[in-house]
Amino acid sequence: MSNNQKVRHFLDLNDFDEKTLRGILNLALEIKAKLKNGERPALLNDKILAMIFEQTSTRTRVSFDVGMRQLGGETLMLAGSDMQLSLDETLSDTAKVMSRYVDAIMIRISSHEDLLELAGAASIPVINGLTRRSHPCQVMADIMTYEEHRGSIKGKKITWVGDANNVLLSWVEGATIFGANLYISTPKQYAPNQGMLAQIAASNGLVKIIEDPKEAVKDADLVMTDTWVSMGDKDADERRKILAPYRIDKKLMSLAKPDAPFMHCLPAHRGDEVTPEVIDGKQSLVFDEAENRLHVQKAILCYVFGIEKL
Repeated sequence: MSNNQKVRHFLDLNDFDEKTLRGILNLALEIKAKLKNGERPALLNDKILAMIFEQTSTRTRVSFDVGMRQLGGETLMLAGSDMQLSLDETLSDTAKVMSRYVDAIMIRISSHEDLLELAGAASIPVINGLTRRSHPCQVMADIMTYEEHRGSIKGKKITWVGDANNVLLSWVEGATIFGANLYISTPKQYAPNQGMLAQIAASNGLVKIIEDPKEAVKDADLVMTDTWVSMGDKDADERRKILAPYRIDKKLMSLAKPDAPFMHCLPAHRGDEVTPEVIDGKQSLVFDEAENRLHVQKAILCYVFGIEKL
């Protein structure tokens, strides 16, 4: 935590209880409805958000930038390679300096430990835009999207097929908090690591690992996957070979409930983790999901600045 106990960070879902996260989701729905009516309440007028990117980004960068502007604030885009961070300045020093310049930081950085170090030294809010460990903003948008189309996620069977990655870790946390039943189907080579297994063990039975994707998808209320090859992976060909049986195609989707949507956080690689007929088909919610990154992140921005109601 920050040395200022009043600072609100948004680093991981398991830092919060269901009531707080539900409040953020409800606020996101209100903000979305107002935008559809042409209303853009300037809730963050005169606030400046610094966005630091160690990695390339489309949805995270654009949604936070546009969202902050729609709330009346300003943004400052910074690449890690353009900062002294790329040389020898510490994260702690960077956080202390940035805290005197801007009102909040959103950072997309590989190391989760580096994120925690930055937040620990900052006297302003820090938002996790993605680390190799977790992607909480994405899963908040995922839950918002599912509930818009199918109602409460509590008690629903959610199936993840593919690689055990950072989005899945945040889904393990989200399912535990919101009471969803999460089924994880991965090959042994890309199964959850020890840290994720500890989170699964703490889920009170809500999260289960089933290696066979057919068994995992059977009667699912929602089916999800993610790219097989992420930034930094150097074994792309091997990953594709091992993960091929975990490709989501029409036949696999047919085992889920007839109205089960398909979701993917994007970017997608058609023909790898999912076939075109699924991701571009009528069950796909991927673009609603991508849009909701904008709305839920506006609500997160409001939350870290202490605004919980319109």
